[in-house]
Amino acid sequence: MKPESSATKYRGRVLIIAGSDSGGGAGIQADIKTVTALGGYAATAITALTAQDTRTVHAIHDVPASFIALQLRVVLQDIGADAIKTGMLHRADIIEAVVDALDRYAPGVPLVVDPVMVAKGGASLLQPSAAEALRTKLIPRAALITPNLPEAEVLSGLTVAGEADMPAACERLLRLGPQAVLLKGGHLPGDVLVDLLQDARGAQRFTDTRLHTTSTHGTGCTLASAIATGLAFGLPLREAVAQARAYVRKAIETAPGFGQGHGPLNHAHTVQRR
Repeated sequence: MKPESSATKYRGRVLIIAGSDSGGGAGIQADIKTVTALGGYAATAITALTAQDTRTVHAIHDVPASFIALQLRVVLQDIGADAIKTGMLHRADIIEAVVDALDRYAPGVPLVVDPVMVAKGGASLLQPSAAEALRTKLIPRAALITPNLPEAEVLSGLTVAGEADMPAACERLLRLGPQAVLLKGGHLPGDVLVDLLQDARGAQRFTDTRLHTTSTHGTGCTLASAIATGLAFGLPLREAVAQARAYVRKAIETAPGFGQGHGPLNHAHTVQRR
C-alpha cells in the first residue's frame, strides 16, 4: 500500500488569496503572520501589489487574473489546502478566475471570504463592477463571510445603524448563499463591541469591551485568517471564531505602536519567547 504523504497527515494548510501590503500590517503579510503564529502553514496567491502605509493606500499595481489562477492551480495541485481565505479581490475578472480555480482544484475545501472593500485609511479596494461578482459568484461558495458593517450594508442593501439591525442584515446576507455570516460590529459607537455569528444552527453573540487605540490596521484580515486557520485544524466554526477573536484582541493589546496612522497589530504574540 502506498504510504500516506506528509501533506495528507498534516492539517493546518491555509491558502490565502489577497493583496500585498507593503507596510506589513494587513493583506498577505498579516495573513501569513497570523497563520504562522497559530501553528498553521500559509500558502498564497497574490492578487495585487499595494504601496501602502499606516495612513493610506498610495497605489495599486494589478496582477493579471490569469497569473492569479496559475498561482492557485500550482499550489492546490502540489501542496493542497485545508482551508482557504480570500481578501482583496478588487476586479470582477479576478473574482471569476478565483471561483473557477477553486471549483476545479479545491471543491469542498472550506472558504472564508473577507469581503474587503475599503482600506482602514479610506482608500477603495474594490472596483464597482466587482461588487456584483463578489455577491453572486464568490459569496455563495463561502463557508463563512466576515463583513464589517459598511460592507454588510453594501452587500445586503440594508442600513445597520445599531445592534438591533444586525440580525436582519445577517439573514439577508445568508440569502446570498454562504453557510455562515460573522457580522463585525466594530463600527458601532459605544464601549461594548458586538459581533454576531449566524448560521443554520442559529445566532451567537460575541462581545468585548472596546480598546481605545489606533493600532487597528489589518484587524479584518487577521480575524478572517485566524478563523480559517482554526477551520484548517478541524475546529468547529464557533470555536474557530472564539479562538480567532481572542488572538486578534491580544494582538491589538500588545501592538508595537508603529506608524503615524492606523498602526499594525502584534501578530507574533503567541510565539514570542521570554
